[in-house]
Amino acid sequence: MTGLYAERGGQGARLIVLLHGLGATGAVWQGVAAGIEARGHRWIAPDFRGHGHSPAEGPFGFGVHAADLARLLADEDPSQITVLGHSFGGVVGALLAGGLFGPVPSRLVTLGVKQVWSADEIAGAQAMATRPGKIFATEAEAWDRYAKVSGLQGLVSPGESALARGVRAVEGGFALAMAPGVFGAVGPSIEAILRGVQVPLRMAAGSGDPMVTLEQMREIDPGALLLDALPHNAHVAAPERVLALLD
Repeated sequence: MTGLYAERGGQGARLIVLLHGLGATGAVWQGVAAGIEARGHRWIAPDFRGHGHSPAEGPFGFGVHAADLARLLADEDPSQITVLGHSFGGVVGALLAGGLFGPVPSRLVTLGVKQVWSADEIAGAQAMATRPGKIFATEAEAWDRYAKVSGLQGLVSPGESALARGVRAVEGGFALAMAPGVFGAVGPSIEAILRGVQVPLRMAAGSGDPMVTLEQMREIDPGALLLDALPHNAHVAAPERVLALLD
């Protein structure tokens, strides 16, 4: 597989690695990225395998994504790297910070990671991974579906750059750029992955995030916090407040 597609910017020694959630792309970090540049640091925001402009072939397990990320960062000084991962991206970041894929970053910040999955939720995700992607007759229909799948509906308007790379033209119409197989990553214990982190860990979520509770996060990070009145995609709704987690 060729390397991951990634956007990057800023300058300086410190690098913030921005990892998107399942179904989204690195474009969701544009607001946070602007704040990182204003602070005099660098950032990189990849599209995970099976998302956006990155190669679509599997396998799609969490470990494969962590290995992809390790290759992307191979030439960077790990002591200067902070990983900020949202949801699915937080799990991938946690694996990278567990030491199984080479040098670990200096710090990990997670946002809205769903820690507890029921058997039915896991089975549902595995079933979705086997279904062919839907082809939409119009581009507008595909973009509407992408906004729903990525959790961006109601947070950004159609055509905004935060939605970039979410849809592609295919024979017969338009489809989500996301490969359905990415849902197959669901299954391993997220709590076990988080407990394996070997670097300072800070966990947070929006207070309106239905995927995780403060109590669950504090079982892993006693200092975990809720960001008042923010949703699951808190980094899109209020990038400046998520940026403050890096302080």
